[in-house]
Amino acid sequence: MRPSKRSRFRQLFVAHLRRVKGRLLLAAACTVGATATELAKPWPLKVILDHVILGKPFPHSLRFLQGLAAGGKIALLGEAAGAIVLIALGGGLFSYFQIFITSSVGYKMVYALRRELFAHLQALSLSFHNRARSGDLLTKIAGDTNTLKDVFADSILKFSSYALTVGGMFAVMFVLNWKMGLIALATLPFLGYSLFHLYRKTKESVKTQRRQEGKVASRMSEVLSAIPLVQAFARAEYEIEQFDTVTAETVRESIRIARLEAAATRSSEIITAVGTAAAVLFGALEVLRGRMMPGELVLVVGYLTNMYRPMRSLAKLSTDFSKAMASADRISEVLDAEPEIQDRPDAIEAASLKGAIVFQDVSFDYGDGKDVLRQISFAASPGQRVALVGASGAGKSTIVSLILRLYEPQEGAILIDGVDIRRYRRESLRRQIGIVLQQSLLFGATIRENIAYGRPEASLGEIVAAAGAANADEFIRELEHGYDTVIGERGATLSGGQRQRIAIARALLLHAPILILDEPMTGLDVESEAKVREALERLMAGKTCLMITHDLQSVADADVVLLLEEGRIIARGTHAELMANSGRYRQLYELDIEQPAADLR
Repeated sequence: MRPSKRSRFRQLFVAHLRRVKGRLLLAAACTVGATATELAKPWPLKVILDHVILGKPFPHSLRFLQGLAAGGKIALLGEAAGAIVLIALGGGLFSYFQIFITSSVGYKMVYALRRELFAHLQALSLSFHNRARSGDLLTKIAGDTNTLKDVFADSILKFSSYALTVGGMFAVMFVLNWKMGLIALATLPFLGYSLFHLYRKTKESVKTQRRQEGKVASRMSEVLSAIPLVQAFARAEYEIEQFDTVTAETVRESIRIARLEAAATRSSEIITAVGTAAAVLFGALEVLRGRMMPGELVLVVGYLTNMYRPMRSLAKLSTDFSKAMASADRISEVLDAEPEIQDRPDAIEAASLKGAIVFQDVSFDYGDGKDVLRQISFAASPGQRVALVGASGAGKSTIVSLILRLYEPQEGAILIDGVDIRRYRRESLRRQIGIVLQQSLLFGATIRENIAYGRPEASLGEIVAAAGAANADEFIRELEHGYDTVIGERGATLSGGQRQRIAIARALLLHAPILILDEPMTGLDVESEAKVREALERLMAGKTCLMITHDLQSVADADVVLLLEEGRIIARGTHAELMANSGRYRQLYELDIEQPAADLR
């Protein structure tokens, strides 16, 4: 059964609140204290106006203040002025702790959410990432969580404070003069409608805006990663036009949100102005008729002003909450996505594997109904070298993805050491497999960190030994900071051959019994190819090796060569056997020989 909407998000939120409930109770107490000081602010002015200037006696409800008037009007005036300062000091103290506590809780909450989102993205299957746009995911991790941070750290605090303040002021106003309280209360439905209308409209606009921002981020990421290509083809102007196209909708939605905010703010100001005018008019008539004291009118008008101010601010908070809800919905789309490939409850650890690999009638498609692999069966003994050859799209790389459990076959089974790989824990299985890809993926970190990526606990001696075996130690030591040299993103500051040798060192350090080589020699010059080939020979020694290649001249030493075409194995055997018995293999081999000759002409 699919989890309810925002269920994972709600679980994270509730779990975090339980951990910080003590601090939240303290923050709530501070909020009550700050509200009490806000309610007390107009009272010293009432005392000065009614009981100092006009000399009116204290009413029965304020009889406890009678002792303050014993020293005369001047003393009472000084005490009232001092009360203004004390109320401000108390309010400031309560507000300080209120803001500090709630902000720390909000920041920690959003950090936990961002960490969970990042971790969940890494757990999702490769098929999810193939469908998703990286820019949109980055916007969710950074932009949407920042929006929630603002709400948790600031907006919820303001909303709670405003709600208590408005409620308290209504209560005091009804005690002082219930008729004026009703006048103020009559404006609430109009304000509520204005705020609800703004919330609903803004939420839809924000969701559209965030989607467009994700497209903008994706476009920027694609272009920035392909700057050499853009400049080589002189397409900078074209890319600027494309950027303008995808940002136009974002600008339109941003302007629409600003217009909605402005309209709601103006309408709330008009509504509160009408309410204030009606209350002042009624109150002034009551004073003229002797039914109210002037100080009480000032007190009520002060409450009205202070009450309408936070109510007008609710228009801004309504926008913030609508943005937060839109961001929560977008984050929930990721958090509620379940990995298609998960460990079984009884999954076992893949430890100390020997490397025997068996494919039993494996069929696979990417969900479009078009078979990529059809009834694939083969076996690789421990330490054996198996070459996968064939034209592009034959299914070679898909076989590698299935072994790594990046995908799972629709039919058949894959066994390693006689155990279905679906019974192994994914991470433990992948730690038993070393990989060297056609385009080696390196991080913008030190060379030491890149080599030790699969075994971060490895010592410097082990790292240097692996680099030496990969023919990388010499060029690494020539760099300015040696193994502590920080390389460019994706290894941009290194040559292709240097990147491949670091990738080989990374695979060597892993000491994995199974090795996958996916076109590791592609694009290398003759000198780099010789060094990489020598390093690969050391890497393959004693390991079960699956080698994907278009270079049929390099598979002469393979124990078994599998020729794939349209998702099927159409021939198998040693290189010599296939040259003698397979016309298709021989045709591909002859094309492979002719290609270098054509390149030299």
